[in-house]
Amino acid sequence: MDARRESEATPMKNRTTVERKSERELVVTRTFNGPARIVFEAWTKPELLKRWWAPKSFGLSFLSCEADVRTGGTYRFVFGHPSSERPMEFFGKYVEVTPHSRLVWTNEEGAEGGQVTTVTFEEKGGKTLLVMRDLYPSKEALDEAIASGSTSGMGETFEQLDALLVALGASL
Repeated sequence: MDARRESEATPMKNRTTVERKSERELVVTRTFNGPARIVFEAWTKPELLKRWWAPKSFGLSFLSCEADVRTGGTYRFVFGHPSSERPMEFFGKYVEVTPHSRLVWTNEEGAEGGQVTTVTFEEKGGKTLLVMRDLYPSKEALDEAIASGSTSGMGETFEQLDALLVALGASL
């Protein structure tokens, strides 16, 4: 199962790799030009998450972003889209929070429960290798996520995170 996609990389940009590792697992990797502490903060502070989380080309706007980022804490992201009368909500619980190195959360908006997401942050020479693993409850759930296009925006989303890190000077 090595269906693999890579975003275009220029000499100054890092590449996002999206790979289906098994029937139920999708893995996204990218190196960010900044220390793990800063990249981790961009994933855990609502005021920063709102600046990069949703791909702009999808037309989504953040209506609210709540994140109590601690083991046992919860999150709720609410998005609006011009073609939808009702907002879209994504929510779940943080299963593990290890500052600057690991986040694990549940995605609970689906009827059968959604995927469990694990993100690791590994710093090397002032850069951070980020690996995001989504483990879906079934092969069908991952197939559906891919077919719906919900997994296709990771390259753009991570480019937005890159831009945020540059704007922050990667030194909060």
